[in-house]
Amino acid sequence: MGEGKGSTLVHLLVIVLSLVAFGFAIAAERQRSVGRIEKDDRTNETYCVYNSDVATGYGVGGFLFLLSGESLLMGITKCMCFGRPLAPGGNRAWSIIYFVSSWTTFLVAEACLIAGATKNAYHTKYRGMIYAQNFSCEALRKGVFISGAVFVVVTMILNVYYYMYFTKATTTQAAHKANHSSSTVGMAGYA
Repeated sequence: MGEGKGSTLVHLLVIVLSLVAFGFAIAAERQRSVGRIEKDDRTNETYCVYNSDVATGYGVGGFLFLLSGESLLMGITKCMCFGRPLAPGGNRAWSIIYFVSSWTTFLVAEACLIAGATKNAYHTKYRGMIYAQNFSCEALRKGVFISGAVFVVVTMILNVYYYMYFTKATTTQAAHKANHSSSTVGMAGYA
């Protein structure tokens, strides 16, 4: 492990988990439920018939993979609140900036994914005898899962930079402590 580089395994796991979440978000967008209006001739009721509901599962899968990647990184870094304090300087400042930015984009990505999965699972049922001309079946708006996918990628990039600067800030302090403990001040008697 290089000076302030961090664990390659942690970098790899965060990237892989984020890319899997990205793949699930893209798959969810492509498989969104679409409804069409059907009419029951016997009862004169209209209802909606939907295609498969697999996008909800993909959205939840993306949610869980992104959550596991973020949990892994926050567990390793102890959420920057616990463990060794960060050394003062630019690395600590960048670490804090990337930490806050990462959490912001993470929350937006999770909101997009879970809101998309929830809205996709909602299906309009029987409407009874409707004589209105503009009856339509509820469907998820295009782009909700794509927005989540974009924020997943941004979160992944910010997490990589956060971990990189976090490890630089923690290893810099350990190096400074080692230098201070080995230095001595010569004291000579005055005569």
